[in-house]
Amino acid sequence: MGIGLLFPGQASQFPGMGKELHEAYPVAREVFDEASDALGFSLADLCFRGSAEDLRMTENTQPSIFAVSVAAYRVLAKETGIRPLCAAGHSLGEYSALVASGALSLSDAVRLLRSRGRFMQEAVPSGEGAMAAVIGLSPEAVGNICRDARREGVVEPANFNGGDQIVISGSARAVAAACEAAKSAGAKKVMPLPVSAPFHCALMEPAAERLAPALRAAIPGRFSFPVVANVTADTYPHGDGVAEILIRQIVSPVRWEECVRRMRAMGVTSYLEVGPGKVLTGLLRRIERDVPATAFCSPADLPSVRGLAG
Repeated sequence: MGIGLLFPGQASQFPGMGKELHEAYPVAREVFDEASDALGFSLADLCFRGSAEDLRMTENTQPSIFAVSVAAYRVLAKETGIRPLCAAGHSLGEYSALVASGALSLSDAVRLLRSRGRFMQEAVPSGEGAMAAVIGLSPEAVGNICRDARREGVVEPANFNGGDQIVISGSARAVAAACEAAKSAGAKKVMPLPVSAPFHCALMEPAAERLAPALRAAIPGRFSFPVVANVTADTYPHGDGVAEILIRQIVSPVRWEECVRRMRAMGVTSYLEVGPGKVLTGLLRRIERDVPATAFCSPADLPSVRGLAG
C-alpha cells in the first residue's frame, strides 16, 4: 500500500498540541529539545502552556506546528516503521515534509520558520492585509474577480485547497472588493479569514527577499522519499533547487489540490496527515473522497494508523 504523508500548515495549531507525544515518547522529546536549543527558548512551553493568542502569532505558529509535526513523524517511524511513498506539506508544512524526508535538518528548518514567520508578519503593516476563502466558484472565475479588484490594490489567489475552495490574499481593500464581487458572481460562501498577514501573494515579496540568504545557506540533504512542492505541484529536485522553490513559495499560491493529485498519480493509495489538527484530512474529502485517510498527533491515533498501513 502506498502511503502519502500530509503535513499541516497554519490554522492547525491549538494549545496543548503535542503534549501527549512529548510525555509518551523519548523520540518526541528529542525533537522538542533540539528545536528549542536551535531557537533559544522552550517550544514545549509554548505549545503546551502558551495561550491560543500566543500560538496565533505567526513567528510562534510556524515553528510550533513544525515541531509537533516532526515529533509525530518520528514517533510514527519508530513505532510503526512506516515507509511513505511520498509527502507534501501545506505552506509551512512543506518544511516538515522536507525534514521528514531528510532534505533539511531539523535545526535549520526551525530557525528558518521562526524567521519566515517574523518576516511575513513584518512585510505588511497590521490591518492592511487580508485573506478570505471563496467557495463555489471556479479557479478561472476567482482569477478574473481578482484581476478586476486590483484597482483597489493587490489581490491574488493564494491557496487552491481543493474542490471549489480557493483562498484569496492581498491588501484589505482589494480583498474586500473581491469578496463582494464573488458574492455577486454566485459564490456559495465567502469567509474572511482570521489571519495576521496576507500570505502567498505579491505583498510577501519583502519576506521572500529577507529569507532568501538563509535559505540558500542551508545545505540540502538527500531525499529518502520524494516531496511534492506547493509551487510546482511536482517533486522537488535534488540539490540547490530546494532553496529556490522555498523562496518562490512565500509569494506563490499553494497548489494543494494539484499536489494531492500528483501524489495519487505517483501511486499513493492512502493518505496520513501527520501533525496537529485534521484540516488536510478535511480538505482531502474535496479532492479524493474515496481514498482512505487518517491523522496522527497522539498515542491514541496509533491503531488507526496501523489499520491504514495494513
